[in-house]
Amino acid sequence: MTKSKKIKIGKKNKIIFIIGGIILVIAIVIIALVSSKVFSSDKDNTPNTPSEPNQVEEKKLQIVDENSTSRPYAVMINNISVARPYQSGLQDAYIIYEIIVEGGITRYMALFMDQDTARIGSIRSARHYFLDYALENDAIFVHHGQSPQALSDFSTLGIDRIEVSENRTGWRDTSLNVSSEHRLFTNIEMLNSGLKNLRTERENDLLLNYSIDEIDMSSLEGAIPATSVSIKYSSGTTSSYEYDADAKVYKRFVNGDEHTDYVTKEQYTFKNIITYQVDNYTLNDGENKGRQELENIGSGTGYYISAGYAVPITWEKTSRSSQTKYYYENGEELKVNDGNTFIQIQPEGQKLDIA
Repeated sequence: MTKSKKIKIGKKNKIIFIIGGIILVIAIVIIALVSSKVFSSDKDNTPNTPSEPNQVEEKKLQIVDENSTSRPYAVMINNISVARPYQSGLQDAYIIYEIIVEGGITRYMALFMDQDTARIGSIRSARHYFLDYALENDAIFVHHGQSPQALSDFSTLGIDRIEVSENRTGWRDTSLNVSSEHRLFTNIEMLNSGLKNLRTERENDLLLNYSIDEIDMSSLEGAIPATSVSIKYSSGTTSSYEYDADAKVYKRFVNGDEHTDYVTKEQYTFKNIITYQVDNYTLNDGENKGRQELENIGSGTGYYISAGYAVPITWEKTSRSSQTKYYYENGEELKVNDGNTFIQIQPEGQKLDIA
C-alpha cells in the first residue's frame, strides 16, 4: 500500500500564500462593486445627482386672491335695531363700511368677492354717499330702493347695480317676526344670475395693501394698546370691539351686545379696523326725512387697529370715484394684516375710545 506524502510549506511560502489570498479577496470585492455600478448605470441611464431640497410653498393671501380680477358685490345691509338680529353672511365680506344715515342709525355696505355665500342681508335702500365707496372698489352695487339723491347719481356716476327683487334676485323670509321691509335677502348665486350684461372684471387695484406676513404693530410709530375700541355714531348707535389675543381678531359688539350672525349664531370677528371721522349734516331736500350729506372728499386723520394695537394714520380721497388712500404718519402707504376689515366712517365730534 502506497503511503501518501505530506507536502511541507516553508515559512516564506506560507506568507506568500496568505498575501495572495488577501489580494484575491480584494480583487473579487472590487470587481463586484464595479459590476454593480455598471449594471445600475445601464438600468436607469441617469446621472447620480443629489436629491433637490423640498421647495418652500409660496405664501398667499387668505382674505382675497390677489390674482383675481373679479368685481366685488357691494351690498347695502339693513342695520336698524329690529333687523340686526337677522343679519346674515357678513363674516364672508372682506371689507365692510359703516356710515351714518337718517335718524341716527347706520347702514353697512359689505363687499363680497369670489364667495358663494348662501344668505346675505337683510337688504336695504341706497344712500348716495355709499356709491363713492362702491366706486372706489369698482364694485357692482346691490340694493333695494334708493333716496332721490342716489337715484340721480346712478346715471350721473355710471353705477353698475343690481336692485334686488324678491321675484328674481332675492327672497323675503316670511318666517321672521319683523315687517316686510326687513325680510329681504339675497345670495351670491342669485346675484350672479342677475348680472345680465354688466362688466364682471375689475379695472382697478384692491383698495387696501395687504401684508401676507403678520405686521408687528407694536413696533410702528405712535402705536398704542388697543384691546378695547368703542366708536359712537349717535345716541342710539355705538359699535365696539374686544380683542381676542388667542384668535388674533376683534370680536364685534353693537350697543354693548354681541354682534352675531343669524344663521351661524357666531359672533362676527374682524382682523382689521380702520376708523376716521368726517362731517355730516341734514340735507334740505324738501322731504323732511332727515337724509344726510357726508363731507368725505378731502383728507384727515384716523387710526388703523389690528393685533391689539392702534397706530395713527392719515387718509385722502380726492373725488367720489377715486380710491381712499391711507398712510402712516411718516407718509408711507398703509399696509394691513391679511384678514377682513371694518371701515368705520364716524361722524365728526363723536366719541372714540381706544384702550
